[in-house]
Amino acid sequence: MSEQWTTTEIPDQRGRVAVVTGANTGLGYETAKALADRGASVVLAVRDVEKGRRAAARMSGDVTVQALDLTSLDSVRTAATELRSRLDHIDLLINNAGVMYTPKLTTRDGFEMQFGTNHLGHFALTGQLLDLMLPVPGSRVVTVSSTGHRIRAAIHFDDLQFERSYSRIAAYGQSKLANLMFTYELQRRLATHGTTIAVAAHPGMSSTELARNAPAALRLPLTWLAPVITQTPEMGALPTLRAATDPAALGGQYYGPGGRFEVKGHPRLVTSSPQSYEVSTQQRLWSVSEDLTGVTFPVARSSSTESPSAGLR
Repeated sequence: MSEQWTTTEIPDQRGRVAVVTGANTGLGYETAKALADRGASVVLAVRDVEKGRRAAARMSGDVTVQALDLTSLDSVRTAATELRSRLDHIDLLINNAGVMYTPKLTTRDGFEMQFGTNHLGHFALTGQLLDLMLPVPGSRVVTVSSTGHRIRAAIHFDDLQFERSYSRIAAYGQSKLANLMFTYELQRRLATHGTTIAVAAHPGMSSTELARNAPAALRLPLTWLAPVITQTPEMGALPTLRAATDPAALGGQYYGPGGRFEVKGHPRLVTSSPQSYEVSTQQRLWSVSEDLTGVTFPVARSSSTESPSAGLR
């Protein structure tokens, strides 16, 4: 594979089914569009169905829309049921949707908004769709994290919902760290269940609507620096697309931009923070996530305590 990996290197996706969350705009839109352009049947799993339909109309090929509100476990359950009724298999589940730096809000189930949306919603969705993937050779769960998983980030088991003291930056960091820990623990469980793998990616600094809730102290500097430090959504989607389609990708790997500080550039393998590889924390987070969502996975915990990505660090 070229060091300057682009969408031209995506293999033929005809006959493959991809579900992409948050696909009506930004990174999700570019991810879904690229997969559809290469022949995949793509489902845009979105909160706003009308916006999803408008996005689908701008894409070529077989593109459909599925209502999905990750802030509601009832909506996640309904979406999973409907997808199971219309699809006989899924090759790619791309957990892309997310919120960033929101003020203190809760989901419909009472979870802190960023943790509930970015992690718990996708945890529940994946668990309810995974059996459509396990029999499919080469199927992948790709979850989009962020360099924000390094910033004021920890899994606050004593206050997961930030009820005592809220920091939008710390809450975002927790949710993105959780995305990675979910990927690594999922891969450990998948390792003995056929060829399905779990892979993670991050987009670097991309020019999307995601940062619209950034604190005022950050918004102005980001606006000034945007032309220098950000890249287009098309470029920002490349790490996700490589994680989803590169034949050489392995379970537990993490892709991000190849430029300095992983801010921008063509996608390559990167490593996440040391704490993201802590197996005991991954497994504790998994157990807590099962308890909070009521969703259990059709893959059991492995007895191995080795990080699936240990060789990449």
